[in-house]
Amino acid sequence: MSSLFPEEINLDLPDSTIWYYPDFFPPEEANLYLSSLKAETPWQQDDIKVFGKTYPQPRLTALYGNNGKPYSYSNITMQPHEFSEALLAIKNKIEATAASIFTTCLLNLYRDGKDSNGWHADNEKELGVNPVIASVTFGQERFFHLKHRTNKNLKHKILLEHGSLLLMKGETQHHWLHQIPKTAKPIQERINLTFRVIV
Repeated sequence: MSSLFPEEINLDLPDSTIWYYPDFFPPEEANLYLSSLKAETPWQQDDIKVFGKTYPQPRLTALYGNNGKPYSYSNITMQPHEFSEALLAIKNKIEATAASIFTTCLLNLYRDGKDSNGWHADNEKELGVNPVIASVTFGQERFFHLKHRTNKNLKHKILLEHGSLLLMKGETQHHWLHQIPKTAKPIQERINLTFRVIV
């Protein structure tokens, strides 16, 4: 498959613009990124508040950026590291497909099936009105669940595979929530990169 013309799948969900590119990074390239990002990223585990109680966030995270701007979500404020060569190469490759120039990347390390990300939208005010979110998966494939905010009958799930790119644009974050649920299956590590523009 030519990297100039990656296979693309339109999820074709109402009130959204979501595209999936299953083999955006070839397996050998994806394997290299998985091992280098795991080893070289300064991972951290922040505490989050859920219903008034404080818990360790069920995954490890790191923030990178090129404009020095922090990113805040769930009462957590992260300060960016400077982009590494590997992250810049990944960023450059996805920017042409996304038709967007990203300033920031939030990395998540899901260590096993107990690590997860609850229902949310990427709608923080610093992301602008209709944010473009480019989500890259390296490592263990995980199901990505979507549900419409107002139409309870609209639900969807897609398996995010090793080396894949998921692109969310337009009004998606206004109308849809998404999550990576826990799984009881014994599974390996997954590194997720979410590129975004902080204005």
